[in-house]
Amino acid sequence: METKLVVFQSKEIRRLLVDNVWFFAVVDVIAALTDSDKPRDYWYRMKKRELDASGIELSTFCRQLKLESSDGKKYLTEMASTEGLFRIIQSIPSPKAEPFKRWLAKVGYERVQEIEDPELATKRIRELYKAKGYSEAWVEKRMRGIAIRAELTEEWKNRGVKGEPEYAILTAEISKAAFGMTPGEYKQFKGLGRENLRDHMTDLELIFSMLGEAATTEIARKQDAQGFPENKVAAHKGGRIAGEAREKLEVETGERVVTSENFLVEPESRKRLKGKKP
Repeated sequence: METKLVVFQSKEIRRLLVDNVWFFAVVDVIAALTDSDKPRDYWYRMKKRELDASGIELSTFCRQLKLESSDGKKYLTEMASTEGLFRIIQSIPSPKAEPFKRWLAKVGYERVQEIEDPELATKRIRELYKAKGYSEAWVEKRMRGIAIRAELTEEWKNRGVKGEPEYAILTAEISKAAFGMTPGEYKQFKGLGRENLRDHMTDLELIFSMLGEAATTEIARKQDAQGFPENKVAAHKGGRIAGEAREKLEVETGERVVTSENFLVEPESRKRLKGKKP
């Protein structure tokens, strides 16, 4: 399963890819369409109102899936596919409903295109980062990091690591060894909520993240690590390679690589994250 954020009229909506089908967090959709500051309460009342009026239980259009919340933890969340959302939003009296339907249809169609031509997904990711103001140099590093991460998770899969939560534990092992913090601690240090940590890393932070994961992949292959325990050892070793390189650079420059800066803060953090023009 793959989690991503999409944006509708400046409102972030969490979605989860399950068997090539996008499922969207219903409470996020309600927040986007109603501007309610309590979308969960709105959703509860809406379900009750619809049940009383038509006898239809809107939850039947949903699946309970684990999704990361603003505190960094994962909770079971009611999520709906594109088809399910089309029915749910019929019960939302909002002038945004029609443009949302068009947006939703476009998002679903883009996924079909990406399945047929994976290069389109890469192109869209690049365009999204550039639209947010990231530099070409930063985007290149971010895209390379995504490829290295995908290679690592594929290696774990082939070596008997059983998906989540084992991937998360191994990732935390690499991060702790490379930066002295787990991803959750790192996000807290940067003042992030449910934002993607790597979207708020500087060039150097991205480079050492890549080094830790690339080293872990290579060690797992060379040592033929099998199962979770052996891959956890490989993850620690790979993370330490990045950690030792980071520490040596910090000694030479007199500056810490790990920074609390993020892309949410203007202007200095953005300047640093954007890096130099290639």
